[in-house]
Amino acid sequence: MQQENNENMLQKEAKMMKLENLIRQRECVSKKEFPVSEKELLSRYESLYTGAINDVMREFCLLDQALPHDIVPLRPEKTVAGIAFTVKSSPNVKITGEMTFRTKMLDEMHEDAFVVWDTSKDEAATLWGGVMTATAVGKKVRAACIDGGIRDTHQIMQRDFPVFYRYRTSNGSLGRCLITHYQIPIKIGAVTIKPGDIIMGDIDGVLCVPRDIAWDVLLRAEEIRENEKKIFSWVNSGESIDSITKKGGYF
Repeated sequence: MQQENNENMLQKEAKMMKLENLIRQRECVSKKEFPVSEKELLSRYESLYTGAINDVMREFCLLDQALPHDIVPLRPEKTVAGIAFTVKSSPNVKITGEMTFRTKMLDEMHEDAFVVWDTSKDEAATLWGGVMTATAVGKKVRAACIDGGIRDTHQIMQRDFPVFYRYRTSNGSLGRCLITHYQIPIKIGAVTIKPGDIIMGDIDGVLCVPRDIAWDVLLRAEEIRENEKKIFSWVNSGESIDSITKKGGYF
């Protein structure tokens, strides 16, 4: 009987260990420091483009880092990078406590943040508008990516603030959705985004670079940019595809 109890305990511990590993993988948030300041890192990312960053992450065997393609930029000419500040909401009729929780979330938004908002596939409400934009600008937030709706579009554009979104509607949020969490790991499409990750957006959409590899990805992308300068010069000078390929070029 004692032996059976011991075996049951070991089995429970084994299951718990496996769960702890999963929790660690899914919920642990990296605090990794970079060799340069975050501002310099973000500035260097903004001198690149999402296609190059995406190709580098493929070299890291990460093929699912681009957010869904129906999330589009309000200002296609803008390239922006920031530190992920995550928010999660869901469709809900409850209103009580919403403004208090929203105020707390806004208080904690930080300089250089890139707000990434998981709406739980909301199709009715707007989660971002003119007042949210004014608040974000005042706190020196860099951008917002809303997997859902925005409104007050003219007010947003007057602030010259980069926003990525899925649809526009005049519907507000109160009585239609409820903010449930912020600064937790979220998932939009196939992409898991954790607070502190590097988020980058341009005319081709938004992608997430895990914080632990963000510095290595940046260096490799800068290397690719220099390689592409050579390739473009070969193409513009009229060299043949065969010649360019033999010199290490690609298309």
